[in-house]
Amino acid sequence: MQLIDSIDVTQADSHHAQIAVNGVAISEADIMQEMQYHPAASADQAQQAAARALVVKELMLQRADELGIEADMQAGESSEEAKIRVLLDQEIKRPEATDDACRRYFEANPDKFKSPTIMAASHILLAADPRELAEREQVKEQAAGLVAQLQADPEQFAKLAKQHSACPSKDLDGSLGQISKGSTVPEFERQILALPKGLASTPIESRYGYHVVRVDERIEGELLPYDHVADAIASYLRDRVYHQAISQYVTLLAGEASIDGIDIDGASSPLVQ
Repeated sequence: MQLIDSIDVTQADSHHAQIAVNGVAISEADIMQEMQYHPAASADQAQQAAARALVVKELMLQRADELGIEADMQAGESSEEAKIRVLLDQEIKRPEATDDACRRYFEANPDKFKSPTIMAASHILLAADPRELAEREQVKEQAAGLVAQLQADPEQFAKLAKQHSACPSKDLDGSLGQISKGSTVPEFERQILALPKGLASTPIESRYGYHVVRVDERIEGELLPYDHVADAIASYLRDRVYHQAISQYVTLLAGEASIDGIDIDGASSPLVQ
């Protein structure tokens, strides 16, 4: 159960220090079970995130018990989740986002409120296993050679696609058709959406190998009217302030608690009114 990620936490070695909140122990088995909800670059980082989440959960449950909170479970909730939901509803005032605040955010972040860029592109895929580094280097050089060949004679694209591409699009002269955000794998999309119209000067790498890419058409996204995005901005601002308030609230609870085996930067004065 992941409740908060913005509190400064440094975990001691969990194999040598028992983690406890006001004398209530958090078992290593519980931490191992919680780790599945906290994917990370390493097992140690996942373990730290899981321990942090369980400490936050225990702090909130103890506060709910202190206030005598009882809660009816909603669909999909556990009894503990229901208690925490009611605790937060009771202890933290949900903010409202004013129209002025929403307009300021809209004006300060124009790139976030554009219609998607739409592209039409063609490619030649030279396939390479991501685990075969030598093969990928060889394919990269081959792709660079094709780029140089096309820079000298752009009209060869369809012919070279039929000869070399490992993608079924070779039967369409390499055409991928329309591409927009979310329509292809992230690493390919991130690079191709940034390209100008025309032949890309270098091959693009993806999990499948190297791509020689030609952008056939590019239609830039346009700024959306404020009225079309006002509700989404208000929801975002409310959620952002609310989660900041939760972070401050948990920091306050941590500052008033006795926590062993893990260090949390607690506050000694009220941060949430």
